Amino acid sequence: MATSPTRPADEPGELATHLMDQAMGHLLSAALRTAAHYRIADRLTAGPRTPEQLAAATDTHAPHLRRVLRYLAARGIFREDASGAYQLTPAARQLRTDVPDSLHPAIMMLTDELFLRTSAGLPETVRHGDAAFERLFGAPLFAHLASDPAKRALFDDGMASLTASVDEAVAAAYPFPEAGTVVDVGGGRGGLLRAVLRRRPQATGVLFDLAPPLSHHLLDTDDLKGRWRTQEGDFFAAVPEGGDVYVLKHVLHDWPDDACRRILHSCRAAMAAGRRLLVIDCVLPPGNAPHFGKTMDVAMLAVLDGRERNADEFAALLSATGFRLTRVLPSTGFPSIVEAVAD
Repeated sequence: MATSPTRPADEPGELATHLMDQAMGHLLSAALRTAAHYRIADRLTAGPRTPEQLAAATDTHAPHLRRVLRYLAARGIFREDASGAYQLTPAARQLRTDVPDSLHPAIMMLTDELFLRTSAGLPETVRHGDAAFERLFGAPLFAHLASDPAKRALFDDGMASLTASVDEAVAAAYPFPEAGTVVDVGGGRGGLLRAVLRRRPQATGVLFDLAPPLSHHLLDTDDLKGRWRTQEGDFFAAVPEGGDVYVLKHVLHDWPDDACRRILHSCRAAMAAGRRLLVIDCVLPPGNAPHFGKTMDVAMLAVLDGRERNADEFAALLSATGFRLTRVLPSTGFPSIVEAVAD
């Protein structure tokens, strides 16, 4: 019986193979990065190509490239045909750089040393109870990014890519008002706000974040002309006032509880009673069921001293900062929508 990377086998020998395969998961990250680095998916757009053809196009070693592609094909990323040529699969399609839902920037970010070195430091993180990132790089993640424009661009592009499908899923799943103002707090390049405004032609929006992501925002399109503004600032200090719906997408999971309470207090101070706050994050389910949030949770503790939370933990944070959790809505993406009302 074949084993799955995510499902333990029943027989002792197969279980051992499964555990060894899991222990070598870092090779999957390296293989994905190799394929993304050489843009293999882009080179298969016109049809299957042999490793020799791909190697000639990428100035790589054909026998080694074949072995990496064979490994990825065994994981459903690319497919080898009977002639030995490789072709795209639905997963590999998202490694293309020319498709709207490309994950190429996300793969390059997630497999960068920023995350690989930090993950390797997980034993020390568990020992000391702090994030490995600062110990390894000499500063917390966001301070390090502020000092390195290339890494900042890598991070901003990667996050925009990682959450592009989330943006559309949230905009479709939540009943945003037909009119009024949506304030996207810590909204990065504005992918979610853009998706919301396109679905609500009478609504306006404010994209609030630090200068680097705002300098490459996604809102300057003909169909959104005159319906948005950007505002630079620090959400620990204050956020724009006067909005009807405030959004925190993938913000709270970056921070421990005390920092989250500061962010939420800033939001509450800007909001009139009865206005809505949406927290877009993974909501962890109970039990042993697989959930992407459990993967993200370990990444957060290693990189940022942040965490993913369950519904009760969100309710406690919100009630301590002047909000009342009203419901948790699923989306077709990996996070959920935690809706709260300002009391």
